[in-house]
Amino acid sequence: MKRLPTGLRVAGVLLATAGLTFGCSSGSADDFSAVGPTSVGEPPNVQAGIPLPKDSVNRAVAKLDEIVNDVMKKSGLPGAAVAVVHGGKVIYAKGFGVKDVETGEKIDPDTVFQVASVSKSVSATVVASQVTKGVATWETPLAEAMPGFQLADPWVSEHVTVGDGFSHRTGLPGAAGDKLEDLGFDRQYILDRLRMHKLNPFRTSYAYANFGLTAGAEAVARKAGMPWADLAAEAIYKPLGMTSTSSWHDEFVKRTNKATLHQKIDGKYVRGLERDPDQQDPAGGVSSSVNDMAKWLRMILGDGTFEGKKIYDPKDFQPAITVQSVAMKPKEMDARASFYGFGFNVTTSLSGRTGFNHSGAFVSGAATNISVLPSADVGIVTLTNAWPTGIPETINDSFTDLVQFGRIKVDYYDLLGKALGPLTAPVGSLVGQSAPASPAPAKPLADYAGTYANAYYGPATITEQNGSLVLAMGVGKTFPLKHWDGGTFMFVLDTENAPPGSISKATFNGGQLNLEYFDEEGMGTWSK
Repeated sequence: MKRLPTGLRVAGVLLATAGLTFGCSSGSADDFSAVGPTSVGEPPNVQAGIPLPKDSVNRAVAKLDEIVNDVMKKSGLPGAAVAVVHGGKVIYAKGFGVKDVETGEKIDPDTVFQVASVSKSVSATVVASQVTKGVATWETPLAEAMPGFQLADPWVSEHVTVGDGFSHRTGLPGAAGDKLEDLGFDRQYILDRLRMHKLNPFRTSYAYANFGLTAGAEAVARKAGMPWADLAAEAIYKPLGMTSTSSWHDEFVKRTNKATLHQKIDGKYVRGLERDPDQQDPAGGVSSSVNDMAKWLRMILGDGTFEGKKIYDPKDFQPAITVQSVAMKPKEMDARASFYGFGFNVTTSLSGRTGFNHSGAFVSGAATNISVLPSADVGIVTLTNAWPTGIPETINDSFTDLVQFGRIKVDYYDLLGKALGPLTAPVGSLVGQSAPASPAPAKPLADYAGTYANAYYGPATITEQNGSLVLAMGVGKTFPLKHWDGGTFMFVLDTENAPPGSISKATFNGGQLNLEYFDEEGMGTWSK
């Protein structure tokens, strides 16, 4: 039952299509003019392979309503909001659909969404601001700011940096810490146990790890002397006037104009789980509106300056949008690799234009995307309130195709829907299986009761309640166990990393208890 965590699964698939993000086409000569850095005298590494179509951004914006309405009609998506920044201004900002399928309240450009992993890109700008202020650098060792921080390898523990965390090259596996978060453990508990994960090769392997990036951000926050969420507010949100933006979940909960998370169950969108990402807020905890995110995009396209206020020096942000890791290696000679910077996917299309983007996704019910094309001086943000099926990417990739080539080259809705659809499927070897017709009997239930120890996940307690077993673990998490066969029981999971309908086996063997769902790295056995 090997399954990647949601953030990693979504990121991996989207990175696989990153070569399509800005499409490629030739178009009619009459539709093109030398717009942007294609003129004689520009350095070769700045020039694009083809010029932009005439008035391409405005012509693309004119088609956005149609693009969004079409994809919402096809998908049944509850709601979305989209904003476009160009020439230092917000030239498009609209809401579509409803905040909540039960209330039917309409979305507007000030509706606040949970942006999920787009938080990583926002966090990269927070770090850039601190580099400019001299608080920290991308090369600051985590151990310098967090004495006692350890990974499995002592040498790596000493040398791993903020930038390593933000480029997913720490060696940590992608799932590191995510299931601890699902069990309710706090950030410090999770960071302390990252040392128990076996490491991939340091700085030469890529694995999208929420808590690796969180560790990097935490080091910067400690150097700044304040919690990360407060640092983000002081460094970015307040100077930009992003009054609807926060990295504290309780502030999102208090908003009156906010979007509810949705999952698609039995073909119908329903309210999803509450997703409190405070323990990994640098990686997934930002909540914002498209009006606020447009201010952030204006700052980025303004080289770190917003309405006359310098937030960061461009040279301190440039590493974030420069290739730092090979996220996906090509398997054929004519295929392109995918790259990651510090908190951003970094791309170059066949047109020769650089771009950077990021997606966000909660299986609990959110999907988001930002995409920036610097040579066209344009950025787009799409926020939605339903789990990941490729919709924000479809909108943004269609838009950037129009900007570059005057037409949409790929059916992104079909492509990404097929690629991402399976990611919300339930996990577990018993999913879809029928219970044994004649199961072997279990031992007396009292024989299984007791407390079982595990150094990574903490204790698991088995109690007998009303003739059945109940598993308790983490911080107040309980799971009723149902007998399956012999010493094997089963329980249902529904968490951020286990989509609805997921099932785990719980197998008792002497004084040991193995929980299938938590055993992906061989750390899922408890001893009585």
